[in-house]
Amino acid sequence: MFNLHFDTVAGLLLVLIALGVISHNNAITIAACVLLIMQQTILANYLPWVVRNGINVGIIILTIGVLSPLVSGKIQLPEFSELLTNWKLIAAIVVGIFVAWLGGKGVSLMTLQPALVTGLLIGTVIGVAFFKGVPVGPLIAAGILGLVLSVTD
Repeated sequence: MFNLHFDTVAGLLLVLIALGVISHNNAITIAACVLLIMQQTILANYLPWVVRNGINVGIIILTIGVLSPLVSGKIQLPEFSELLTNWKLIAAIVVGIFVAWLGGKGVSLMTLQPALVTGLLIGTVIGVAFFKGVPVGPLIAAGILGLVLSVTD
């Protein structure tokens, strides 16, 4: 049932667990624990599925979390006329469009240049662990990196 092999990835996951515990960041701690358990058990057979679908499943869960206050009635939709006249709402829409586009660029970069993912993940973990960030950063970071690399190429 257990493979129990210690390699560089297992070591990194243990470091992430420690960082998550030290920084009181449950997202990092839980994610690293789940992946370590998967790596060390028969669940390793499902890692290819997680690799293929993990980002999409995560985005779906994140979207559910973002939309749930709207569905529960905790947040009210603004009137359509306010969407067109309130500069803050217009700015929010524009920024939302830009960030979604940037995230799409990030997914492309992560697919085309997977070696960069390690650096993006390390930076994201540091941002989450020490700067109270949230772990949605790799997509946006990859999008920004893609823009920077396309300017410098």
